[in-house]
Amino acid sequence: MGFDASKSEVSKIMNEMDPDGTGAIGFPAFQRVVEEKMAQRKPEDEIRKAFNLFADDPNGTISINSLRRITRELGEQLNDEELQAMIDEFDKDKDGKINFVEFLSIVNGQ
Repeated sequence: MGFDASKSEVSKIMNEMDPDGTGAIGFPAFQRVVEEKMAQRKPEDEIRKAFNLFADDPNGTISINSLRRITRELGEQLNDEELQAMIDEFDKDKDGKINFVEFLSIVNGQ
């Protein structure tokens, strides 16, 4: 679910949510834990994680090769002209790649 929890964190949560020590918690308790953890997430961190999924270029940018890989993994058949058009639309500094700042503008709809 995108949460990194150590064994000690899981033990602490279980102790709080399972005071009887049965080793199980009900769905409502589980749902509360997930809601609390989701509320603690920082949007910037989530956006950075998403960017890192796309950016496989050594410079930390999204290249046409990155987009080609991702679209193929998603089962989309886009040609290089279509992929380049996607980059060109958001490539503000005209270096042929999407950096994190440009990615933020995509995510924020700017």
